Amino acid sequence: MSYVGRLRAHLPHARRLIIVKDDGTVIVHADKGHKALNWMPPPCTIVEHGSGWTVTGGKGEVLEITITEFHSDAAFELGFEPGLEKSGSEVELQALLAAAPEVIEPGARLISREHPTDLGPVDLLLTDPAGGTIVVEVKRVAEIDAVDQLVRYLERLEPDSRLRPLRGVIAAQRIKPQTRVYAESRGIATREIDFDRLSGVREPDLRLF
Repeated sequence: MSYVGRLRAHLPHARRLIIVKDDGTVIVHADKGHKALNWMPPPCTIVEHGSGWTVTGGKGEVLEITITEFHSDAAFELGFEPGLEKSGSEVELQALLAAAPEVIEPGARLISREHPTDLGPVDLLLTDPAGGTIVVEVKRVAEIDAVDQLVRYLERLEPDSRLRPLRGVIAAQRIKPQTRVYAESRGIATREIDFDRLSGVREPDLRLF
């Protein structure tokens, strides 16, 4: 197999998997590794000849594939592609916490979600049993900049006497150690959230001891 395009490359003769997609993509794989040995993006034209295929890409690159033996030649209709459904996004985590604010703190109740400020919306605004306000920043993975972001939100909300006393909480599926240390230094609490348990994917541990 020889390729001529932005560079020249040659693969010695070996048994390989060749995939031709309906959109004109041509991909060559070996048995080991997930990366393709060669990937020709669409649109491609394939010309069959006596010794194999000549694949020409949209930018003029050429892949010459010499075929000496077919071990399997099959076509499959994949049908409608519904797209990737992501689980555990910040938006999904925020919605789950809004429905169960007691996960942030026992007795907490939701005031509002996406509470507006001049810097952008606060993810969650909660009230605690004592009447104070908890400002919650939701992240999938909490980095140090999440602390600074929450501090700025608290500064913007502090002038509203109806919300005092104010305190901040960062809620995330994973909180990096340096983020915990920095948050503590700024008076910010952290809560690591078990997304699977909160969403009901995994049952809670039932133990007597």
